[in-house]
Amino acid sequence: MPAAAVVERRAIGLGFLLVTAFGWGINWPMMRLVLGELPPLTARALSGAVGTVVAFAAAALLRERLRPPAGQWGALLISTILNFSAFSALSIMCVKLLDASEAVIVVYTLPLWAVLLAWPLLGERPTPARIAALVIGLSGVVVLMSGQLHFDQGWTTLAGVLCGLGASILFALGTVLTKRRPLAMPQLAAVAWQIGLGTIPIAALALTETPHWAGLTPGIWAGLAYLATIPLSLCYYTWFRALHLLPASTATIGSLLVPIIGVCVAALALGEPLGVRQITALVLTVGGVALAART
Repeated sequence: MPAAAVVERRAIGLGFLLVTAFGWGINWPMMRLVLGELPPLTARALSGAVGTVVAFAAAALLRERLRPPAGQWGALLISTILNFSAFSALSIMCVKLLDASEAVIVVYTLPLWAVLLAWPLLGERPTPARIAALVIGLSGVVVLMSGQLHFDQGWTTLAGVLCGLGASILFALGTVLTKRRPLAMPQLAAVAWQIGLGTIPIAALALTETPHWAGLTPGIWAGLAYLATIPLSLCYYTWFRALHLLPASTATIGSLLVPIIGVCVAALALGEPLGVRQITALVLTVGGVALAART
């Protein structure tokens, strides 16, 4: 490939990566804002339903084949359960129980879990550097929890951290399994199917909640529109495009922008604390993930 084409390919890939990072980073404080007026599963089910329509419409406009090929349903369902249903439900409960800045730090330990899971599932034995990355990254979660385990709100914090870690581990498992058996179908159509199928169990669970639709402000409706279109549809697509155009290590390191953007936007827009504890946790977690991505 000519040098100019390589440079152009990399520039386009980095552009896709920046769109992904900003869209997903803003997603966390936006979820926190929406959860101020809507129950968590209801918010996720509604944004998922709208996101499904948007993703399928975009795939149709791009003339992608919408129907999954024969033999892909099993892999598609596994990816859906791990990468969307479980991740979406647990991550939004994490945001409900923690500040958005704390939730994004906990959930974005997922590359560390991918390192561990790749050992038994892909035969990628972890190096000492990757083990060190895991210890450094998880120490950020410990710092985040420090001083929070007292009876008035400590168990809420613990539950939020466990939800975030569960979302992170299951998404990492889905990523590793998808790497072992990639989906043989167009990218945007695959995203549409995963959002649609994954929203079904969340919508069923959301029936147990009692949202007050009449009291929703225009800002919350705008937030729901953002959740349905940007992080679910656009950013999943731009992420897969970035992975296609860039080396995996570059894309992984670039994803570290997500918690940085999430923490900064949450502090600026929601007034969430950004003190020594939060900054230390962010530095440790991002440092651990960066080390894992480089080794």
